Amino acid sequence: MTARTARRPKSNKLPKFLTTFLQDKLAIIAPPLIAIAVFMVIWQLLCPPGSKGLPGPLQVLGETWDPYIIYPLFDNGGTDKGLGLQIFASLQRVGIGFSLASLAGIGLGILIGTNKVIYRALDPLFQVLRTIPPLAWLPISLAAFQQSNPSAIFVIFITSIWPIIINTTVGVQQIPQDYRNVAKVLRLSRQKYFLKILIPAAVPYIFTGLRIGIGLSWLAIIAAEMLVGGVGIGFFIWDAYNNSLLSQIILALVYVGVVGFLLDRIVSFAASKVVAEEQK
Repeated sequence: MTARTARRPKSNKLPKFLTTFLQDKLAIIAPPLIAIAVFMVIWQLLCPPGSKGLPGPLQVLGETWDPYIIYPLFDNGGTDKGLGLQIFASLQRVGIGFSLASLAGIGLGILIGTNKVIYRALDPLFQVLRTIPPLAWLPISLAAFQQSNPSAIFVIFITSIWPIIINTTVGVQQIPQDYRNVAKVLRLSRQKYFLKILIPAAVPYIFTGLRIGIGLSWLAIIAAEMLVGGVGIGFFIWDAYNNSLLSQIILALVYVGVVGFLLDRIVSFAASKVVAEEQK
């Protein structure tokens, strides 16, 4: 008879690469989760059930669970919509306003950065206009457009365009003189200089402006919607305040913060990919 070879028991351990990956991710995720948990506990202790004023997290959860948490896309007509649809309406306005600001801001920034005369003429004007608060533009936009939606989009546009212009201008002006000298020696055409030297050198500055601009856009739309009304997360917060629905306001603020964070991460991710591609 042949002796049977002893079978080794199967190991329940995860592969090494997977274990390392989980440990790395846990090191990133664990600290903020612990901080959020501590914050929630402190908040709950300071605002126990039955207390007047600010509701605690358990009360917020109970009062907004149905329908705002489990049905974020409900639509009862008019402005009675779930937070998912409210956020989507606000993002549509931000998308239009920010896209227009990006196109205009990058174009003007390149023009101003490459022409010293235009820079001297327009820089003081831009420095004055960029300090005007976003909501100060709202009466002007309402008078010009006579409608709430275009007015809100204009407020986003005029708020986010300044950091894009300024950062793009600085990026173009900071192109090393050696690059310019090489372009002259090689007798590069304007098109090749623009594509091969100017844009790659200015890309990090451009995306810095875009990242600041998207944050300002999200701040501006919330404030603008509180005044112009209609569907949108800003109007939802203002309407909840008028009806003393603090739990709805707190939940909406959580949505606003998360979406703002995601918008910043998206622009940051796009910047890392474009900059890496330009450096190849």
